[in-house]
Amino acid sequence: MSNFIPIPKEFELDSPIQANQYLIDGKLIEWKGKMAEVNSSISSTKEYKPTYLGSVPELEEEQAQESLKAALKAYDQGKGKWPTMRVEERIHCMEKFVKAMETKRDIVVKLIMWEIGKNLPDAEKEFDRTVKYVYDTIEDYKQMDRNAAKFEKHDGVYAHIRRGPLGVVLCLGPYNYPLNETFALLIPALIMGNTAIFKPAKFGVLLITPLLEAFQESFPKGVVNIIFGRGRVLASPIMKTGHVDVLALIGNSKSANALINQHPKSNRLRLILGLEAKNPAIILPHADLDLAVKECISGSLSFNGQRCTALKIIYVHEDIKEEFLENFTAAVDAQKFGNPWDDGAFLTPLPEPDKPAYIQALIDDAEAKGAKILNKKGGQHFDNYIWPAVMYPVTKDMRVYEEEQFGPIIPVVYFTDINEPLDDMADSNYGQQVSLFGKDVEVLSPLIDTLVNLVCRVNLNSSCQRGPDVYPFTGRKDSAKSTLSVHDALRSFSIRTFVASKDNPENVKILEELLQHKQSSFISTDYIL
Repeated sequence: MSNFIPIPKEFELDSPIQANQYLIDGKLIEWKGKMAEVNSSISSTKEYKPTYLGSVPELEEEQAQESLKAALKAYDQGKGKWPTMRVEERIHCMEKFVKAMETKRDIVVKLIMWEIGKNLPDAEKEFDRTVKYVYDTIEDYKQMDRNAAKFEKHDGVYAHIRRGPLGVVLCLGPYNYPLNETFALLIPALIMGNTAIFKPAKFGVLLITPLLEAFQESFPKGVVNIIFGRGRVLASPIMKTGHVDVLALIGNSKSANALINQHPKSNRLRLILGLEAKNPAIILPHADLDLAVKECISGSLSFNGQRCTALKIIYVHEDIKEEFLENFTAAVDAQKFGNPWDDGAFLTPLPEPDKPAYIQALIDDAEAKGAKILNKKGGQHFDNYIWPAVMYPVTKDMRVYEEEQFGPIIPVVYFTDINEPLDDMADSNYGQQVSLFGKDVEVLSPLIDTLVNLVCRVNLNSSCQRGPDVYPFTGRKDSAKSTLSVHDALRSFSIRTFVASKDNPENVKILEELLQHKQSSFISTDYIL
């Protein structure tokens, strides 16, 4: 089925972007080797054909090792300019970067739409939310420094306690939030004094290239190194050296485990991971069904379900299943499909060319084992899409029950005893979030008390989500390692370190002189406004 609509002028790309540069040791280096094509699943011609957007370098192991060498040199075993820099100086670099980043809004938003198919409002939101995240991180870091601008004294010992960097960070971002979630790793890692090697995801890679100059001009050389290419070629050799101190990755546990196992001293490796989830919705008999349908549509189909926080399975009580399914399937089929810039387009082209075939395989498997597609449009194929299929009844032997589908298919399970979904959640490999729909406080109270021990966020009568970014974002089991939020990420990418001194006249005199001379970046009680 074709879905061609002429591209509005304001969203056309002037010409393919040949981004043949990468950033290592403060230099934008021109790449003369093999280039990787970047294509969009959105067609710009009447007869469907993926659109060629441009190309990026397909770097080799030699460049990966050069990026690591630059990051190690910039950190210099903690002696480098960046890790020993004063807090206000690092903040100044970050402010310079975000101001330069803001000037690239139009092109980055346009590339988010073309590269990964995110609709215009969400693409704009991703950029603006990321800019706000940077500013919020700066403010939180200032507050952290204010809180540390003091000496403590216990049992005759003075202590000046701050948070220090960890070393070299390997940062690998995801394709579904190629700007926001990547920067949620990279920005706190940098501002805390670490140096970084950043490799963008396979999709959403071209949109990073307009920001290369901003990174180059805002940070000392070697602090940020941006390389392009395949993970196996670039990330694996870097990990094998054992010189990476922090692995910051948002992706899947299989990739994370493969990289972790390649580190020769994994006990010394700090892990900051955002991984899979199979977030359920639980709809109780006393739920507001109109609200539940609305939130489950948003939760399961925003960005076509390509979010770790998406609702990926719906449990509905037997007493209300017929009414809920009737309303829900009608709502799924009522959603508008179109290109990202089309007014009101909620469902948009899938960036992965093989995703429709994967979703079809899940449908075929579920149907072979007794499930049916309940909505009329479910499973209909477009050139670059497959219409969301509501599958019911889903059982544990089906792939769509077990796998994190990361796409437009919605498995529904009915239950009679609330312990059924609770037991399933306890047995699951994942434990990120849950959406709980109901109004009876007597029923909700004990449920909430149990659910908070199975997942890390219980969303009451609302869909699962990451934001607001000031709230902790993490998960249990295979869903996450460490906590990301404006506040927590700064701590995840740092360690408490302090100078201790026994209370005697000679030491007090030394400390006073250190404070008066203001030659130490660490020992300081200066207050940043």
